[in-house]
Amino acid sequence: MTSRATQTKELDMVNGPLARKILIYSIPLMFSNLLQVFFNMTDVAVVGKFAGARALGSVGSTTIIITLTTGILLGMGGGVNAVTALHMGAENYQRVHKTVHTSVILCFIAGLLLLVAGLAFSKPLLEVMNTKPQLIDGATAYLMIYLCGSPALALYNFGNGVLSAVGDTKRPLIYLSISGIINIVLNLFFVIVCRLGVIGVAIASIIAQYISAALIIRFLMKTYGSYGLRMKDIAIDRDAAAVLRIGVPAAIQYSLFAIANICIQTSINSFSHVVVEGNSAATNADSLIYDMMAAFYTACTSFIAQNLGARKKERVLRTFFITLAYSFLMGLVLGVALFIFQRPFLLLFTSDDAVIHYGQIRIGVMAFVYCVSAFMDNATAAARGIGKSVMPTIIVVMGSVVFRIIWLLTVFAYFKTLQSLYLIYVISWTLTAIAGNIYFAYHYRKI
Repeated sequence: MTSRATQTKELDMVNGPLARKILIYSIPLMFSNLLQVFFNMTDVAVVGKFAGARALGSVGSTTIIITLTTGILLGMGGGVNAVTALHMGAENYQRVHKTVHTSVILCFIAGLLLLVAGLAFSKPLLEVMNTKPQLIDGATAYLMIYLCGSPALALYNFGNGVLSAVGDTKRPLIYLSISGIINIVLNLFFVIVCRLGVIGVAIASIIAQYISAALIIRFLMKTYGSYGLRMKDIAIDRDAAAVLRIGVPAAIQYSLFAIANICIQTSINSFSHVVVEGNSAATNADSLIYDMMAAFYTACTSFIAQNLGARKKERVLRTFFITLAYSFLMGLVLGVALFIFQRPFLLLFTSDDAVIHYGQIRIGVMAFVYCVSAFMDNATAAARGIGKSVMPTIIVVMGSVVFRIIWLLTVFAYFKTLQSLYLIYVISWTLTAIAGNIYFAYHYRKI
């Protein structure tokens, strides 16, 4: 295999000023995540504006399930990222090569399994969530079509994990921009011209997903060096154990986290359909803010893994604090901006005053607490960077899944107000963050 200097021109994570390099690394990721959220919001905005409030509620009712499925694939991509970055930092390019060719199989299989499960269980799961009768047919149609893109989304996350691990965060941004623009054009065509409603935006989404996957796989297949993809070399290797050891717990964490959110969505569905629609409009801000903050969590895992591989312990700790500071400030600034511009934001998705009113209730509670999640998610990302994934998953499950279910069965069951429901987020984040940071500090000292 070729050396670092000759094989790539990607960002050097193990030398030079960390704060600046983390920012350089994260900015393209932020734009990628922002574009992804923008394109997803376009789906919601198009159906809300041109297909009506019922179509908006149908698409919004699937948000948690889509988060569940994409979270699994993000978890697998996180495993690919952490293991690839570790071997890159150690300059073990043979292991990088084998990790890439093992991971592509594992991620694709995960995508296929999600497609099959989604087709089989979409409607039953929506029924369990008490989705409103007037929304369930549209929600089922949207979800079943959307999940046909799972294999493509799996391959894109695989490619994104590899490129992020080697320091190339700009190329995924380019590919996402291309596919996203196509998604918007197809959304407008299918909904306004063809009048396909929720089915139209679902079809547009999966076409865009396959385009982004094709672009990133094509690049990897044309790339020379350790992380280039060669069809003849694709095989399950012992690196599968390392990828799965980090990726599977992360996928389980995302899954169980989404299941807890499904319970929250079920509680929201106990209110009127106007409340459901208002919540659906407001939750678009969640993805916007979380995904912008998530750029720094990816940086945290990649930089920590590479510096751990290079045996530079001091840079591991500095990376942890720098990414925590960046992500906290991002959550705080975006939350305050959302609070100031809450009505214009909600008008992007609906013109119904009643829907806007209930959307503002959610934003009023959430806007100033998004930044708290940085303490939880950054600790989890740092733990994965040092190769620990099982215990962080257990911590998140206990703090943000089990606790939330207990809260729903006790506090919310007693008060039955939206405010008592939305407070569940900040309290669960705080408890999980305390345990997660203690865990990382303990294992950092053992490095």
